[in-house]
Amino acid sequence: MPRQYYLDLAAQEIAMPIGADLVLKGEPDHHAILLDGARLGRVLEQAARRFRTPLAFPVMDLQLEKAVLLETLGVPVADVTSFHFDAASDPALVPVLRDKLRGGALTPRMRANNDAIRHIATQTDLVPVGMCIGPVSLMTKLIADPITPIFMAGAGETADENEEVKLVEVCLELAITVILESLRHQIAAGARAVFIAEPAANKVFFSPRQFEADGGALFERYVFAYNRRIAELLAEHEVDLLFHCCGELIDPMLDVFTRLRPALLSLGSSRDLARDAARVPKDIVLYGNLPSKQFYSDTLLQPAQVEQRGRELLAAMRAAGHPFILGTECDTLSVPGCEGPIWSKVDAILRCACDPRPGPRVCVATS
Repeated sequence: MPRQYYLDLAAQEIAMPIGADLVLKGEPDHHAILLDGARLGRVLEQAARRFRTPLAFPVMDLQLEKAVLLETLGVPVADVTSFHFDAASDPALVPVLRDKLRGGALTPRMRANNDAIRHIATQTDLVPVGMCIGPVSLMTKLIADPITPIFMAGAGETADENEEVKLVEVCLELAITVILESLRHQIAAGARAVFIAEPAANKVFFSPRQFEADGGALFERYVFAYNRRIAELLAEHEVDLLFHCCGELIDPMLDVFTRLRPALLSLGSSRDLARDAARVPKDIVLYGNLPSKQFYSDTLLQPAQVEQRGRELLAAMRAAGHPFILGTECDTLSVPGCEGPIWSKVDAILRCACDPRPGPRVCVATS
């Protein structure tokens, strides 16, 4: 879609929580729905209508591509969650994975997700949004200790010299291989935008001191280069990039993300979005960044505080003059026993779109 579409959404000052999981978990047989594409599609539609947004976001599950990758390589389903590659992993796994994925069967969960996208694309007037983990974040799920070898790579050690560094780079290649295949399937199902979640591209995994010392060269090689391949695939198919990182960043990391040219950039609550507006081109809509990870507890955060912060953030972004959509710092997940507090905070976000100032405004009422 034209980039202007997202700028127009921002101009309406809508409030747009991401929370399909909340709607899904309200169904008594939600585990079964995850394997039924048509029913899952109806849940995504219901969530979009509930949140008064034209964008139908899927349930964020950052384990999906890991499961496809490992099951394709023959790892038993029961071992997928805990499985990690070791330093003896062979780079030849990459072409093996690529060959097996080409035309291969997807996992049942992935098939259902794609069928849900197809439902949105063919049965509704909503924008079907795909979802995928980012390559760095997937790599960190494939290695028991990714921080140490990433630091060693930043210190100048190469894959030829260090088996642990080689493992990181093999896993990055495995990650981008399965991610690009996942995206091709989602695009074929009708996705018109894709939300790429790359929370691990942050200062925990990439040392700010090393970033300054090498001018961001490692971040460029591990984060930008791999995510650029995603951006190029999406651009080739005229699918919009919605890029998300809720991790803690230094400013130059944010600058790298803007070079991916996402239509929408979603950042975590550690960022001051009004300050970030000066670093982000005005044709990239900023999204976020209310602390949804605290929504489960009224002790940590009251609904009135969410509404107050939301209104303050809207005012700050108006003053900054940057296109902005108010929402959550990440997917809002259902927590058993805490559904009431979580929904009360989501409703508080929606109330923020009811702007009392004179003039035409979108007023989103809760249901």
